[in-house]
Amino acid sequence: MPAPVVDVGVPQRAARTRSRVPLPSAAVWQRLVSPLVIVVVWQVAGAVGLLPEQLLASPVKVLTAAAGLVEEGVLPEAIAVSLQRAAIGFTLGAVAGIGLALVAGLSRIGENAVDPPLQMLRALPLFGLIPLFILWFGIGETPKVALVALGVAFPLYLNTFSGIRGVDGRLAEVARVLRLSRTETVTHIVLPGALAQTLVGLRQSLGVAWLALIVAEQINADAGLGHMINDAREFLRTDVIVVGLIVYAILGLLTDALVRLLERRALSWRQSFLSR
Repeated sequence: MPAPVVDVGVPQRAARTRSRVPLPSAAVWQRLVSPLVIVVVWQVAGAVGLLPEQLLASPVKVLTAAAGLVEEGVLPEAIAVSLQRAAIGFTLGAVAGIGLALVAGLSRIGENAVDPPLQMLRALPLFGLIPLFILWFGIGETPKVALVALGVAFPLYLNTFSGIRGVDGRLAEVARVLRLSRTETVTHIVLPGALAQTLVGLRQSLGVAWLALIVAEQINADAGLGHMINDAREFLRTDVIVVGLIVYAILGLLTDALVRLLERRALSWRQSFLSR
């Protein structure tokens, strides 16, 4: 009687497949090494006096200051105010940037009407407009929100416009064969084709938004992270200044991570294509 044949090919292939998958924990630790080294060197330099506290507080003092600001309610309140300004400015800038890109990208007449003035405005230094914004809008919330909105609008406009104009022309032939209307062509072909470039502009505009907010909150702000940093500067509290800067950085990283998650979900077809 012949011996039974045992198929070990599948387990062996599975084992080889598992061996090729990198360990996430190892990758995470590798990426954490250099930041941890920087923090340790920073702490040691502060402890031995190479880095005076008047110039830059040590990480331990920064953490202590952050804990104190959270207990007092100063930091949560400042974050809430700054997030509100960023959200309003980003929304206004995104609507303007994407709306103008649609007008310019979908029509030659719209391009000739919209693109020249926007290119002229884009050449102006963003932060050089602050004195005019103060004269026009005063020193309240409006100039801060307007500065963020203006900074957001241009990256989104440029990338969305480029994405619309970069859609493969052969897809227009497909639309004509399928007898799609103008609205259906824009909805089902042009906008999905431009989505990847628009998301790139979204990530760029978020970075500009936080940068513009940092500067905007130096304009006679009476609340927010910028106000907290200004207050700390008056009293030479470098620990509080560093706390504010770290919070700005964390907020920027979190919003960028959200856009990257949105990009993975919206462009999942591209990932499956690349994996082949």
